[in-house]
Amino acid sequence: MHHLTTPLSEDDITKLKVCDEISLSGYIYCGRDAVLPKIVKLYSNNLLTEYNIDLKGSLIFHTAVSPAGVGPTSSNKLEIESSIAPLSEAGVKIHLGKGKISKETIDALNRYNSIFAVVPPVTALLQSKIQDIQLVAFPEEGMEAFYRVKVQELPMIVAAAHGKSIYEE
Repeated sequence: MHHLTTPLSEDDITKLKVCDEISLSGYIYCGRDAVLPKIVKLYSNNLLTEYNIDLKGSLIFHTAVSPAGVGPTSSNKLEIESSIAPLSEAGVKIHLGKGKISKETIDALNRYNSIFAVVPPVTALLQSKIQDIQLVAFPEEGMEAFYRVKVQELPMIVAAAHGKSIYEE
């Protein structure tokens, strides 16, 4: 088990391998298909700082934040998977969700020394790991807005790292 804290360093990611278990604490970002393309656009236009968003060494959890809790959404949705490469370039080190991602995305993760991790869809367990929630950007998206969430010992498993994937056939 790797116990990590955000912000993550390059070395934190370099030492991880496919199927490693991670317990992560610190602040993470939460967003899914409605908002991640908007975050990519902010990055592309050098506007992240205007929203007080610092992606360097961060984790983005592919989820909505609702009163019912948080749970992973499918990361291979077009809007989500197409955000992984540019957000990795922007400094995101871990993308957390569920589902099989493409070889192109795995290659992009490798290029930016980022990884993709999965978490089982167990909303009650994940909700117990949340200590604080703050709305960061795009409140009009409701529970699919962009949030900053403080977590304690959030569990996950590395699904793609350094050009390898648990989904390889």
